[in-house]
Amino acid sequence: MIVAVIAVLAVIAAFAFGLVDINQTKKASMPEVSVSGGQAPAFDVDTAKVSVGSKNTDVTVPKVEVGTKEETVKVPTVDVQKAN
Repeated sequence: MIVAVIAVLAVIAAFAFGLVDINQTKKASMPEVSVSGGQAPAFDVDTAKVSVGSKNTDVTVPKVEVGTKEETVKVPTVDVQKAN
C-alpha cells in the first residue's frame, strides 16, 4: 500500500513540475458489442489432503556481527529537462 501511495505521489509530482505533458488528440468512443448464448464450464475436482504442522529441531545458527565505516564513493546523477 505504501508503494502505491508513493507511486501516485510521484505521478502527481511529475505533472506538477511539468515533467509530463499530455494532450488529447482524438476523442474516445465505446465499441458496440453484442453477446448472446454461451455457457460457463463445469468441473469436478478431487484434491489431495495436505497436513501442515510444526516440530522443534536443533539447528546451528551462525552469529554475525556487522560494523560500518564511512567511505567516499561515486554515485550516478540524473539531469531532467521539462517537456514542452
